[in-house]
Amino acid sequence: MTRSDPMLKLIVLILFLGGLFVLASASIGLTTRLNLPPHRFVFDQIVAGGLLGFAALIGASRVPYKKWREYALPIFIGSLALTASVFVPHIGFEFGGARRWIAIGPINFQPSELLKFGYLVYLAALFATRRAVWIFGLASALAGGLLVLQPDIGTLGVLAGSGLVLFLIAGGERKYVLGAVLLGMLVLGVLVYLEPYRIERVVVFMNPNYDPQGSGYQMRQALIAIGSGGIFGKGFGMSQQKFNYLPEPMGDSIFAVAAEEFGFVGSVTLISLFLLFVWRGFSIASSAPDQFGKLLGAAIVSHIVIGSFINIAALSGLLPLTGIPLAVISKGGTALAITLAQIGILLNISKHRT
Repeated sequence: MTRSDPMLKLIVLILFLGGLFVLASASIGLTTRLNLPPHRFVFDQIVAGGLLGFAALIGASRVPYKKWREYALPIFIGSLALTASVFVPHIGFEFGGARRWIAIGPINFQPSELLKFGYLVYLAALFATRRAVWIFGLASALAGGLLVLQPDIGTLGVLAGSGLVLFLIAGGERKYVLGAVLLGMLVLGVLVYLEPYRIERVVVFMNPNYDPQGSGYQMRQALIAIGSGGIFGKGFGMSQQKFNYLPEPMGDSIFAVAAEEFGFVGSVTLISLFLLFVWRGFSIASSAPDQFGKLLGAAIVSHIVIGSFINIAALSGLLPLTGIPLAVISKGGTALAITLAQIGILLNISKHRT
C-alpha cells in the first residue's frame, strides 16, 4: 500500500481555501444588510462544512474502499429513505417552492446530497460484477422520482449524467446508452413543459435579453458580473453585482462573483483546478487494483465535476440555469462535508493503486 495521492490533496486544499476567500467577499452584501459580523458565513462554512468535512475526509481515507461495496445496497436504500423524509410533516420543510431539506433539531441539511453518493456507490458495486440494465433503470427511476417530486431537476441532471458515465466506463452497450439519452431527453421535455418557470428558463437561455427584470434577471446579472471582470478583474472584494443585484451570490451565483473580482485569468485558474482534479481523479481510478475501485473512483470524480461545470456553464449562458452549486466553493455545509468525505474515499483508492 502506498501513500494517498499528494497532488489530489493539494488541489482540494487550494479549492477549499480559495473558496473561503471568494465566499468572504460574496457574503459582504448580505452580512451588511442583516447587520451580522463580516465573516459570519465564512465561519459557518468552516465549522459546518470544513471541520466536519475534513474529519470525514480523514476518516474515509482510512477506511478500505472495498468496505463500501459490502454495504452499497443498504447505503442506497438508506439514502432513498432519508430523501423521502423531506415529505414527512415536521421533518421536511419547504423553501422557495421546493421541498428539499429536513430539520433534525438545530441541524438542517439536504438529503439529496447523500442520495447522489448512495446511488453511485450502488451502481459501482452493481457494474463491478454485471451490467444489469433493468436494475440500473430501476435504481435510476427510484432516485429520479424522488428528485422530481421535490422538485430538484438540477440534481437529477447531475445524477443522470454521472450514472450514464459510469455505465459507459463499465462497458455498457451503445444501444442502451442511446436509449437512455433519448428517454432522458423525453423526460426532460415533459418536465419542462409541465412547469412554466422551466419553459421561461429555456427561453432565457435562448435569448438572455428576454424579461430582464423577471425570469431573465439572474442570467443577465450573472453575465454583467462576468463581463465586467475583464481580463484581471476588479480586485478582491470589489464586486458590485453582489450588492442587491446578483441573486444567490454565496450559492448558485458565486462563480459570477469570482469572475467579476478576478477576471478571465481568475476564472481560467478556477476551471483549471477542476480540470486538474479530473486528471488526478481519473488517474487514481484507472490505477485501482479492481473493477469496483475503478468505478467508484470514476463515479466520485464524475459527479463532482459534472455538477461544477453545469454551474459554470449555466452562469456563462452556455446552459439554462439549474440551481446547482459550485462544488467546494458555494456556501453549503452539507454539500461541502459530503464532497470532502467522497474525496477521502478517492484518497483511499489512491493508496491501493497499482
